[in-house]
Amino acid sequence: MRNLFDGALPQRVMFDLDGTLVDSALDLTAAVDNMLQAIGREPAGEERVRQWVGNGAPVLVKRALTGEIHPSEESLEPELFQAAFEVFLAAYTQSNGRYAKLYPGVEEMLIHLQQAGVPMAVVTNKPMAFTTPLLKAMKIEQYFDQVLGGDSLPVKKPDPLPLLSVLEATGCAPEQALMLGDSRNDVDAARAAGCPVICVSYGYNHGEPVENCSPDRVVDSFAELI
Repeated sequence: MRNLFDGALPQRVMFDLDGTLVDSALDLTAAVDNMLQAIGREPAGEERVRQWVGNGAPVLVKRALTGEIHPSEESLEPELFQAAFEVFLAAYTQSNGRYAKLYPGVEEMLIHLQQAGVPMAVVTNKPMAFTTPLLKAMKIEQYFDQVLGGDSLPVKKPDPLPLLSVLEATGCAPEQALMLGDSRNDVDAARAAGCPVICVSYGYNHGEPVENCSPDRVVDSFAELI
């Protein structure tokens, strides 16, 4: 991290949540498979669900229903989607935080930044109804003074508005902040906001190596940044 800021720490760090701080794939798999079975389909399983995570709950459900990373509106009946989405929300309310775990090095990184006086925020595409309980279940909510979910603003990542909103609220210049994520959404949002971005190699990027998205740096663990 330091080599991006000439030896100094950033003035604000923004974290993605799923695939960056928390491995939530088993929670989401349980909810997706519950939904699919409820409408008479075969469960998808963890491997496929990991490929579908990253653009918010509605897109996850559409991917599960179509099996496509980029589902078209024409490939999905609105009534089917709405019914399935409601089942998913109910199922995920039950599984959210049940099997999830922090990735190695995450808590050490949060403690390090907190002790250094660096303010931190979460900027995720997960709806707030699931974001807050997950942060509490992982016992890391106390590290963040701002939390934006996928429904906090009219748009979500890769639009830069969520990042810019965090920075504007605290008076931090984009070039003095840092985005830490795991996917193209995070890189594109950071680039559009004028903010440096580091990605972890282990997250959810729809099967594409995150190096292909050209972040400023890729790490295998947050321990490399401490």
